[in-house]
Amino acid sequence: MEMKLKNIKKSEVLRLRDEVQYQEGQIVSKTLAQNEFVSLTLFAFEKGEEISTHESGGDAMVTVLDGVCRITIAGKEYRLDCGETIVMPAKVPHAVFGLERFKMLLTVVF
Repeated sequence: MEMKLKNIKKSEVLRLRDEVQYQEGQIVSKTLAQNEFVSLTLFAFEKGEEISTHESGGDAMVTVLDGVCRITIAGKEYRLDCGETIVMPAKVPHAVFGLERFKMLLTVVF
């Protein structure tokens, strides 16, 4: 199966954090690629916004591109700062919360 990146310029130097913008009181997402094997999505969270506890069918890797967040995996909380990464294992309950405005790249491998 062929997968191409979308919603992003090619053959150009980019800062991923600049590819998605903050919007007051919202979580903004921008899908870069998605199929049955992998999903790449950029997110911008306003402070206090969250994705409540849920499970994913694949391993979900979060890389923080800007700001600070809290990731909860199976009830344990982790604070992530810009440049840090964590993997939320498949089929394990997890949640994401904006301790302040933050942006992340979410990579899910199914």
